[in-house]
Amino acid sequence: MEKKLKIAVIGSGIQGICSALFLQKKGHIVTLFDKDDPGSPAASYGNAGHFSPYASVPLNRPDVLTDVPAMLLSNRGPLALKWGYVPKMLPWFFSFIRNCTSKRMMHTAKNMHQILNLSLSTYDELFDEIDLNDLVDQKGIMYIWNDKNLKSRQLEIDIRNELGVKQQILTPKEIHDLEPKIKPFYHGGVFYSYAKHARNPKKILLKLFDLFLKKGGTFLKLNVNDLKFENEKPIIKSDNQTLIFDKAVIACGAFSKKLTDKLDEKIPLDTERGYHIHFKNCDHLLSRPVIFSNRGFGITPMEQGLRVVGTVEFGGLKNPLSKSRIKNLVENAKYMFDNLPEHQDEWLGFRPSLPDFLPVIGPSKNHKNVFYSFGHHHLGWTLGAISGKIISKMISNENTNLDLQPYSSLRFS
Repeated sequence: MEKKLKIAVIGSGIQGICSALFLQKKGHIVTLFDKDDPGSPAASYGNAGHFSPYASVPLNRPDVLTDVPAMLLSNRGPLALKWGYVPKMLPWFFSFIRNCTSKRMMHTAKNMHQILNLSLSTYDELFDEIDLNDLVDQKGIMYIWNDKNLKSRQLEIDIRNELGVKQQILTPKEIHDLEPKIKPFYHGGVFYSYAKHARNPKKILLKLFDLFLKKGGTFLKLNVNDLKFENEKPIIKSDNQTLIFDKAVIACGAFSKKLTDKLDEKIPLDTERGYHIHFKNCDHLLSRPVIFSNRGFGITPMEQGLRVVGTVEFGGLKNPLSKSRIKNLVENAKYMFDNLPEHQDEWLGFRPSLPDFLPVIGPSKNHKNVFYSFGHHHLGWTLGAISGKIISKMISNENTNLDLQPYSSLRFS
């Protein structure tokens, strides 16, 4: 191995912590930075908890363009806009629309499949070192739908077949046998038996963070606003100290753009605002996560109860939580189940999304000692370990045997 490097990892969500752990495995000395404590109510805390190795079908697809107007007009639809934010997002939307061709969709799907395929086995390398203590269930993940937009459902099935994704198409009776408590509004579905889900994402994140500390890692609670350089080495300045590193990794999810803009790299990262609520003591109603495809929301049984997640709202990082989106989740949950109690824990988090729905994993365009791992949109939780392992191999100059070109930030320059 090369000499031990001093590496700064900025961001203590699932991407940052996994990168830090895999860099430690290579023998490097790692310092983790975040303005908040790990496990704070950000995306790695509030996500759907799915480990979804099958989820290679991207949002940039031709059928989405015909579905979007209806989605925006329906209060129960999966999409919403904060209209004041629309002018800011127009360049992102135009780029997204350009990516909604069959060819671009398949480019994204193939390159998501390449890393999703390795996602579970790479997590096992980290999970082998912690006591998971019933925090991960392997009961599969199920999607259900009604008889609307069947062309879109068929498109998803066909793409996954083409990529070799294992899937089991379900009849209404099979759906009922798997999840008898769901109201029978569905006409069909699909089951991914090898997928897993987290019973409590925050607890898993904190166990991985404790492992990082146990292996000699350092955590500094600092808001890193800028990176300076001395002989190409990244320098992090805080109020009272200046720290010089050999390399730095930017893994701050939706907040990464603040730093990449300062590195003079124009990466079109924006945020999809995601919501969740909990129905306490109701997790017995489901055995596994279920997603209702038509309305773009899902329900996961967790320690905190039934976590209802979903809806995509384009509104940036500063706008407050939308009560209408919370109401949307409550109504959707009640559409699926009878006799739910009052909901609790309203949460809003930020998914970092790029217009081609591929993450950015790899070196900075302008600074050879800075690496990126962000932009994983709905799959940040699933792709934490594999992204971290790729980053650790890149920094250690090891071959990954993967085609990493599609994840490079150079695609935007």
